[in-house]
Amino acid sequence: MSFANKLNNMEQKLKQQDTTTAFAVAPGVWGRKDLFVNFYIIHDQVSGEWALVDAGLKWSATQIKKMAVEIFGNDRPPVAIILTHGHFDHVGALQSLLEEWPVPVYAHEMEVPYLTGQSDYPPADPTVGGGLMAAMSFLYPTGPIDIREHVRPLPYDEKIPGLPEWKYLHTPGHSPGHISLFRDRDKVLIAGDAFVTTKSESVLATIMQTKRVSGPPKYLTSNWASAKLSVLKLAALRPEIVASGHGKPMQGKEMQQQLDLLSRHFDQEAVPNHGRYVNEPAVTNEMGVAFLPHRKERIPPALKVVAASILFLSVAYIGYRQAQKHLS
Repeated sequence: MSFANKLNNMEQKLKQQDTTTAFAVAPGVWGRKDLFVNFYIIHDQVSGEWALVDAGLKWSATQIKKMAVEIFGNDRPPVAIILTHGHFDHVGALQSLLEEWPVPVYAHEMEVPYLTGQSDYPPADPTVGGGLMAAMSFLYPTGPIDIREHVRPLPYDEKIPGLPEWKYLHTPGHSPGHISLFRDRDKVLIAGDAFVTTKSESVLATIMQTKRVSGPPKYLTSNWASAKLSVLKLAALRPEIVASGHGKPMQGKEMQQQLDLLSRHFDQEAVPNHGRYVNEPAVTNEMGVAFLPHRKERIPPALKVVAASILFLSVAYIGYRQAQKHLS
């Protein structure tokens, strides 16, 4: 197939995607995609409260507030914002949202250093392979944000304040304090980036939202042993519906088979063949990063320029197609 035909097929599939409104995941659970990352709203039927799960990219605040109005019919603030983790694409709009919604932000205690200005995350690893999203990852910010007046560590009992239907599970590996959310009555899992439902290293798979249960994004995962244990923990829940930080929700037998395959063959399916953290993880504690393994490969400056250009053009193309579809 020629490049022109591939591009035309990509455009046709983009036209079929509705990224301008929220999509339903399960009763009381909705999601929305901004470029390549998802955020979610969960409405607890016991307490009657709702919470935002993750906060997207820097410019996602308007979309998040619009999503809340679409669902609830008014600008009703959440009881809390829950963070699966604090990487840049999950906290981008957080500070803007908190100016209008001064609510608690709950995160695992091991994630707090990166939300209070205390520590950078381990650097991204663009050497893991798998596609342009990975190759361009040296451009992704890994510095902390500072929301110390709002952030609250989650309680040790796995309960989420204000949301009695839900519990959280500590699922580290992709980040030190990564969590996933689970509703036992119908086995709905919000996995964050503990595993995802597309091939997040690939620009094409990310744009097309190709459904595939995959390991955590390789380029920002700094402890592969912990990541493996986290996937085993989540697979043991036998979820019926899965929503992740990247990719479309999946459910039923196909999803369960793919998740089981990932958990049983994690080393082959998820762990990259090479990379900074493959044989030696970053070491973290309650203060943040304590040790980083030596960077094995340096990126030539020319490659950085090319990668930055490709990233800019890819983002511009996605934005253009979504805007064109929205106006049509």
